[in-house]
Amino acid sequence: MQSQVRKQITLYSDGSSLGNPGPGGYGGILVFKDTQKEYSGAEADTTNNRMELMGVIEGLKMLKEPCEVEVVSDSSYVIKAINEWLQGWVKKDFAKVKNVDLWRAYLEAAALHRVHGTWVRGHNGHPQNERCDALARCEAERIKSLL
Repeated sequence: MQSQVRKQITLYSDGSSLGNPGPGGYGGILVFKDTQKEYSGAEADTTNNRMELMGVIEGLKMLKEPCEVEVVSDSSYVIKAINEWLQGWVKKDFAKVKNVDLWRAYLEAAALHRVHGTWVRGHNGHPQNERCDALARCEAERIKSLL
């Protein structure tokens, strides 16, 4: 039986909230070989952690086939949950866990893929993280101006 070779994808993501809760945005970059695709979005009333997680979910939803995905984020909340906490949360049916709706959406979006998280220090000159931060902040400012 031949094992399927999965595409290696890097998903850079960041979230921003102007107030916590407040208007927020997320930004991401999907990278496959030499190809990059940026994406972003916003919500009127949200938190920083929700936007951090939305950035990952929306990126995963864009993938059309099973992939090997490295999620790169400055959110220790998102990275630790992906790498360490999520299995336990599922076992206890998300008892006392915040953002259950988004974690369930994450599980659905991640189901086809092998996902691993890598934490990077925010605002530390990492080019893709800085770009994701700018996209997220721009979306948060945009939605704030509409309110």
